[in-house]
Amino acid sequence: MIKKTISEIQEKYDLELDKIIRTIRKQKAEKVLIQLPDGLKPYSTTIIGYLENKLSNVEFFLWLGSCFGACDVPGVDVDLIIQFGHSNWNYDENSEIKVVK
Repeated sequence: MIKKTISEIQEKYDLELDKIIRTIRKQKAEKVLIQLPDGLKPYSTTIIGYLENKLSNVEFFLWLGSCFGACDVPGVDVDLIIQFGHSNWNYDENSEIKVVK
């Protein structure tokens, strides 16, 4: 694992950790699966450690299998799955490719 602080990681990636914390609290989730793309997996211990410090009553699990997007949801017994690393598609209105936003 690459040792970086959460601040160093967030300089490069917009992890939206405050939004994640609010969502976990709103959902009253007790077991949360974190699914990261390969590029973020080296930072997994730092990301999960940060979340554990903010949400001590939540048990976090890390998915080490593949993560190919929203359609790649593992069948596990958790209250909430958080998928990181998805980007918006920036197609304009004149594009042949239609995107639902």
